[in-house]
Amino acid sequence: MTKLLTPAQVKAGLHDGEEIALLDVREQGQFGEAHLFYAVPLPYSRIELDAPRLVPRRSTRVVVYDDGSADGNNGGTCGVAERAATRLAAMGYTGVHLLAGGSAAWAAAGLRLFQGVNLPSKTFGELVEQQLHTPRIAAAELARRQAAGDKLVVLDGRPFGEYRKMNIPGAICCPNGELVLRIGELAPDPTTTVVINCAGRTRSIIGAQTLINFGIPNPVLALENGTQGWYLADFELQHGSTRRHGDNAAPVDLIERRARAAALAVRHGVPTVDAEQARRWLADPTRNCFVLDVRTAEEFAAGTLAGAQHAPGGQLLQATDQYVGVRHARLLLADSDGVRAPVVASWLRQMGWDASVLRDGIAAPLSLPAAEPCLAEPLQPLEFVDAATLATELDARRVAAIDLRPGMAYRGAHVPRSTWSIRPRLATDAKALGRPVVLIADEPALAQLAAVDLQQAGLPAPRLLAGGLQAWRDAGLPVEASPGVPSDTDCIDYLFFVHDRHDGNKDAARRYLSWETGLIAQLDEQERSALRIA
Repeated sequence: MTKLLTPAQVKAGLHDGEEIALLDVREQGQFGEAHLFYAVPLPYSRIELDAPRLVPRRSTRVVVYDDGSADGNNGGTCGVAERAATRLAAMGYTGVHLLAGGSAAWAAAGLRLFQGVNLPSKTFGELVEQQLHTPRIAAAELARRQAAGDKLVVLDGRPFGEYRKMNIPGAICCPNGELVLRIGELAPDPTTTVVINCAGRTRSIIGAQTLINFGIPNPVLALENGTQGWYLADFELQHGSTRRHGDNAAPVDLIERRARAAALAVRHGVPTVDAEQARRWLADPTRNCFVLDVRTAEEFAAGTLAGAQHAPGGQLLQATDQYVGVRHARLLLADSDGVRAPVVASWLRQMGWDASVLRDGIAAPLSLPAAEPCLAEPLQPLEFVDAATLATELDARRVAAIDLRPGMAYRGAHVPRSTWSIRPRLATDAKALGRPVVLIADEPALAQLAAVDLQQAGLPAPRLLAGGLQAWRDAGLPVEASPGVPSDTDCIDYLFFVHDRHDGNKDAARRYLSWETGLIAQLDEQERSALRIA
């Protein structure tokens, strides 16, 4: 039986210096509405797929929770924490505990719940600005200087996919993790003012302060409130831009950049370890060691350390909880240049992480141990049904089609007469339909996992639409949209609070920025003291 922990016991465990994985197993929308500060989002829908990456060591102390609801008012996902604990145990995790009463009990004990995502990272960004007085520029002033022809360059610190959605006119995409390596080519004149922006605040602040810490001679500013601030000031954003930093060739002054990065690492107490030490860490049965390649996706795809996780430096700082699920774990960073990893590690150290740099980076003679099997039994393949056959069977009402794609994707386009559902409540929905089920999914593995729940509920194995919705479209079959289905309440995998700010909703943008700037005031003393800005 899974051991229950009180809120006081969990709170103590988060600050005792030992490893702990605090896993919120609700879906993303539920998580973002109210969760514990150090919680890592691991939706039950994906638990078998993502747990081994977020919590590699199976003997890790794990605490699982949901909202503690037992009255059916939580999107039909009552008891999901217990189900998740059972799945984790089946995967070989031996230290699984439940937060008794879930987040509701946490709040009842007088402990704070937080709205939003990536809380530790975003709070850290606000503290950096507050304590280091990172210089900033308002949207109106930037627009004025651009119109006047001032010598300046705007660098967008987000990944290219985000940049393409919307960007400041004239901005060049250079993700934060690449800034220290690429700034020479992007702003070769030391009198050029460099402005860093993101969608909101964190990456603007951290990107600008990174260049300042690195000691570049240029004036550096963070764009206040990023693209949201620009939009709120009634300036137009560009869409679909393709301007980005150059290729991944080494800069001509690489030796100087390495020296600057090494000095920054020393300043912030970042150790450099060799492959032999790394092997000892990886073999340590008492600690998790995450080996993280902080380079670009193109570089990672071209070759990396066997078993390393791709964690581009800027995003690792922005959303650490998406890459590392164990508080107090070891983080070992690798690059190919000796510049990016030390700079990223210098920030991680200030965020309270035990971060080190691997000497020789991806060229180090190091290979990670093979991953352990994640399931007690292999997933059984599902029988496929083609689009034409599914259309015929739906017309004859012989089957029910259940769409497991994201709720907002279903709203945009889905198979007519199909029903949207999500794994935590799939068995209940399938029973209510009363017919054999055909699943529609973007990821076949998610459908296979959902099928396990159906069969455990005593339902027959479902079939799977071969090729998903795209195959249905390719067959020339119609799709339909349903802007209100699933309803906002049912769409538990989508956090409207975060996403509405990018859809022309100025009120949502204002609320988001107010939330972000208000994070520091919500911390308790222990949460605040863990962030050590030098």
